[in-house]
Amino acid sequence: MSYLVLARKWRPKDFSDTVGQEHVLKALMNALESGRLHHAYLFTGTRGVGKTTIARILAKALNCEKGVSATPCGTCSACREIDEGRFVDLIEVDAASKTKVDDTRDLLDNVQYAAARGRYKVYLIDEVHMLSKSSFNALLKTLEEPPEHVKFLLATTDPQKLPATVLSRCLQFNLKRMTPRLMADRLAHICGEEKVEFDVAALALLARAADGSMRDALSLLDQAIAYCGGKVDAASTAIMLGTIDRDHVTRLMRLLASGDAKGIIAAIREIDEQFPDYARLLDDIARDLQRVAVYQIVGTSDAEDELSENEISELAELMPVADVQLFYQVAIMGKRDLHLSPDPRSGTEMTLLRMLAFKPATAEMGGSAGGGSSKEQVSRKSGAAAPKLVKTQASEPASPKNSWSNPDWSQLVTDLGLTGALRLLASNCALLRREGSTVFLGLDPRSESMLTKQRKDAIAVSLSEHFGEKLAVDISVGAAQEETPVQQESRMADERLEAARLSLEADPNVQTLKNMFGAELKTESIELISGEQE
Repeated sequence: MSYLVLARKWRPKDFSDTVGQEHVLKALMNALESGRLHHAYLFTGTRGVGKTTIARILAKALNCEKGVSATPCGTCSACREIDEGRFVDLIEVDAASKTKVDDTRDLLDNVQYAAARGRYKVYLIDEVHMLSKSSFNALLKTLEEPPEHVKFLLATTDPQKLPATVLSRCLQFNLKRMTPRLMADRLAHICGEEKVEFDVAALALLARAADGSMRDALSLLDQAIAYCGGKVDAASTAIMLGTIDRDHVTRLMRLLASGDAKGIIAAIREIDEQFPDYARLLDDIARDLQRVAVYQIVGTSDAEDELSENEISELAELMPVADVQLFYQVAIMGKRDLHLSPDPRSGTEMTLLRMLAFKPATAEMGGSAGGGSSKEQVSRKSGAAAPKLVKTQASEPASPKNSWSNPDWSQLVTDLGLTGALRLLASNCALLRREGSTVFLGLDPRSESMLTKQRKDAIAVSLSEHFGEKLAVDISVGAAQEETPVQQESRMADERLEAARLSLEADPNVQTLKNMFGAELKTESIELISGEQE
């Protein structure tokens, strides 16, 4: 007996065996059970997500000899013939190869005749967007006034190309891309049924490479079984896919966090010996950076692949928030332009070095999270200099001068040397009071999502080291009478902006322009530019 590929062997035969499209299945099953059946259904979505599979199951549900229901028996002659692709009343058409109007007319010539074997005559038209304008016009007449015994099931990867007149006559179901976790679970189930040994990490690699397509994931699993000699292991699968070892990606992330350019070049030299796919490497880095960015804002990351929560947490503490955003943008732009580089390796090296060459101007200020003004910058010509930041290492020993006597919280946040998410959290807090060994802080409600126990404890450790005594921190969410550092900086920026406006209004040159030409000063266009006084 010839071998049947996994994508065909494990194609779902009923709704209960279909995964990842519950929103579509529920609507179809309810319609079948209640008898509220439309004459035309349109299934849209990327390749391999189940459009034609669901359409065939729907055709079985409509023509099962045991009656119309959401659970076709699968054993009657109609169900078996549909599964085998030889049911006379299921007319399947690939619109990509039959685009001419004559093809469509030939297809619809017999539409008025009743079904030969089944309850309904079902027309399944795949890639329907490929039909010509004339073909759509020929189809439209039938869609407007279809016979009761006819059902149209249309599938497409590009619904934007369908005429609005066709879309308006169909019930449209948008199928979602499969998540890597869902596909990995499905692959694990199939491997178990096929008695194939596997590494969980290998299936995660296959699921990610499938890019949302279950069919592609099964095809890649077939390839991996052959390549790995029966057992799907992570190392061989990575080589087959051209992916980079997880340890290499993590190492590059740590080198980026530490700003080690020499280390990055050395790491790329080692990676190059594996003949890697550099576009996929930049994808992996961008994916990790996205996970880190989410963790820095909400305190958790529901990772869909092998990147662990501990790794994400550690990288989130090592990288300032602004750097993560910049690195991500550089990574995706670098991948986009990779084909323009002399070779993929040099293009990747330049992308990583570019991340280190440019630093966000406001990185030290931790951005303006929590509602700070987006114009919170300082101009070299505005007459006001940005406050200089003097960072001290949080680990330096406490000195006698580090005593608690109603400290300036804004300056204290700077002195603690906090970075990244910790800096953002502390900058959006106001110092309320100290009672015994507990420091009470009030957090701006707009920044509540940044508060986690881990970050609160980390601020307590920094305060304890700074003052040379054991301190605890209590952070309550709510408006405080005292300004937070972010609010203070925003107020100061507004004051500098107002001072700049008044200065320009009083400027003799501006007055001359007004008097001579009737000029008008657009005060709302005045912005403060980042910089310091020279």
